[in-house]
Amino acid sequence: MQRIGSPNTAARRSRLRHGLAFLLSGGLAFMADALTLKALTVLVGLNPMLARLFAISLAMLVGWLAHRTFTFALQVPPSLAEFLRYAVVGWSVAAVNYGLFVLILLLWPAAEPLLALVVSSLFATLFAYLGMRYGAFRVERGR
Repeated sequence: MQRIGSPNTAARRSRLRHGLAFLLSGGLAFMADALTLKALTVLVGLNPMLARLFAISLAMLVGWLAHRTFTFALQVPPSLAEFLRYAVVGWSVAAVNYGLFVLILLLWPAAEPLLALVVSSLFATLFAYLGMRYGAFRVERGR
């Protein structure tokens, strides 16, 4: 039986906090993406495929700031190198996400763009986490 203060319990709590912070940060980026997409398609009348490019760009900035603050709880100030690593990961994941988004809309023209966004975003989430964990926010050994 494990005691409440055991190292395994602390490790599980740390992983849970990390996972919840990832979901929170991803949720903030998703909301920026979704609200921008909806505003540009409904209020401005942009084509959803074009509007999504603007939405992804804003969501990427929100995601970088949220993930570095909440998910990975970095104590060092943001750097250009970190942002560039995040941008490479982000645009790679965005390409997967956007490609699936467009494919859904092309195969199902009557689909609500927000539904296509949800499906494509869920699929891209795993790629996003792995890229952030091992690429964008990697911590150098010995630091």
